[in-house]
Order: sequence, then structure tokens, then C-alpha cells
Amino acid sequence: MLELCLNPDLIEAGCDEAGRGCLAGPVFAAAVILPKNFYCEELNDSKQLTEKQRYELRPYIEENALAWAVGIVDNVEIDKINILNASFLAMQRAVDALKIAPQHLLIDGNRFNKTSIIPYTCIVKGDGKLMPIAAASVLAKTYRDDYMSALHIDYPAYNWDKNKGYPTKKHRNAIAEYGTTPYHRMSFNLFEKQLTLDF
Repeated sequence: MLELCLNPDLIEAGCDEAGRGCLAGPVFAAAVILPKNFYCEELNDSKQLTEKQRYELRPYIEENALAWAVGIVDNVEIDKINILNASFLAMQRAVDALKIAPQHLLIDGNRFNKTSIIPYTCIVKGDGKLMPIAAASVLAKTYRDDYMSALHIDYPAYNWDKNKGYPTKKHRNAIAEYGTTPYHRMSFNLFEKQLTLDF
């Protein structure tokens, strides 16, 4: 069972991102503030849940959270500021959109934006330890999956309804065959092997 909070006396928001390792699409992040009496035995790191479980948990989280929000940084911004800074920015956008101001942030991972005016604690694998981070991971993952599935309708060759933009063999082969789309991250290594020319 995950812990409900780190600091019981503070309003804490759990923050997590999804899509950091993808070749295409935005990075999504979510911030979630849970009530002190929140209970959900099924809640866990979104990567440990099935797709069906994640989508069943999403409305439960949204209905029972004191506040929740999603932040997005698109592929163009990712190419400008790099994926690490884009992940921080997506989380900051989610936090800024919360209808309740948190007093402390619980960040999944080992780093966050040092300029944050809200105190924070970074927790490695926090989505498997604390409910607010796990809830944020579920929202970030499902909203990003929805976005990539919608893009798949216009770009079916890249299999985004299945791989969600991650670097699968089918995705890389499609880039090699059809080229890139306006949604690909051009700063990423999009091909398994860079082409070399012999002179």
C-alpha cells in the first residue's frame, strides 16, 4: 500500500510526467492534491497498471482529488529547451493550473526546477511510494495516450495508437520509410543507425 503523504500538515501536490522517452508528441505532466482521507488500494505507479486499470482509476482520481491539473510541453518546445527542462516545465504548468495552491510538491525522480517558488521533495520511484505521485502518473499517462491515439488518425503509418510515440522498431521503420511528421522531436535520435556516407 502506498503512503498518502510525506508531510501531513502541508497541502501537498504529487507531480509526475509521461512521454519523456518518446520520439514524437508532447511531454505531459500532472499535479494532484489528494484529501487526507483518500483511499484507493488499486492505485500504483501507472507503469505497473494495465491500460484498463489506468482508465478505470482516472475518473476516481479526478472525482476524489481536492485538485488536479495537466500540463503539456509540445515537441517544438522540447527541441528548443531539451527534454529534461521540458519535463520540469510541464510539471510547473500543471502545478500553476491547480485550483488550490500547494504548500509542498512531491516530484517523481531525482531532480526538479531549482527556481520553483514552492518547496519540493524529489523522490526516486515516487510513483510507487506515494499516492499523490501515483495519481499524477495515471493522469499524465492516460491523457498523453489519448492525445497520441488522436494523432494516429492522421498519421496511421507510425502506429501511435499502439506505441504512443515511443521508439519501437515499427515506429523507427516508419520514420525511415515515410520521413518525419510535424510532431516528431527533431533533437532526438530518430533512426536506429545514423546514415553514413563513404567518399
